Amino acid sequence: MPWKKWIIQFSIMSVTLILVFSGVQLAKGHGPDESLLFAAFWGPCTATVFLLTRIYYFRRNIRCVVCNDLPNGGRPD
Repeated sequence: MPWKKWIIQFSIMSVTLILVFSGVQLAKGHGPDESLLFAAFWGPCTATVFLLTRIYYFRRNIRCVVCNDLPNGGRPD
């Protein structure tokens, strides 16, 4: 399993989601502390769901056009 690739993607995705979620909360008028707390919780939660889905697809040999993790021979759909 490509753990190194997934850990790097998880880290990048978590940081990106934290920035996006905190920016949205700030735009909605919430304070900086509340925005960062919200983003620090929901960013990694969202990234975890994505990562678990990737692991599930990899183990079931389900091809993902975006992911491109499977070796040659994965099912087309």
